[in-house]
Amino acid sequence: QEQLLESGGASVQAGGSLRLSCTTSLLRYTPYCMAWFRQGPGKEREGVAIIEFDGTAIYPDSVRGRFTGSKDNTKSTQSLYLQMNTLKPEDTAVYYCAAAKLKWGDDGWSKCPRKDSDFENWGQGTQVTVSS
Repeated sequence: QEQLLESGGASVQAGGSLRLSCTTSLLRYTPYCMAWFRQGPGKEREGVAIIEFDGTAIYPDSVRGRFTGSKDNTKSTQSLYLQMNTLKPEDTAVYYCAAAKLKWGDDGWSKCPRKDSDFENWGQGTQVTVSS
């Protein structure tokens, strides 16, 4: 089981920005899909940034244009970041970093899963609270 640790959660006012970080035990350039999920009060967990092995990021409509996910492979282990701008009260949630090991097939590395149940490695979460 790989280790993931999120940081950067805080309480901010609507319109503000936050940057979340996730440090991992994943060795640099090992084939993992990395993602940010969130779970708001009374809501199901949803993906807010899914980052393919090549660095391409996918976002839901609710955060596209406001959130940017990125990863860093320059150190010995991989790190993941989530830049969140123009925050809204509905962004209030616990944010989780997740990783899923990719598989090599006839078409190269597999694509990232879309369901949280397909990610086998999770951090403990960091709270983001946005007040109006």
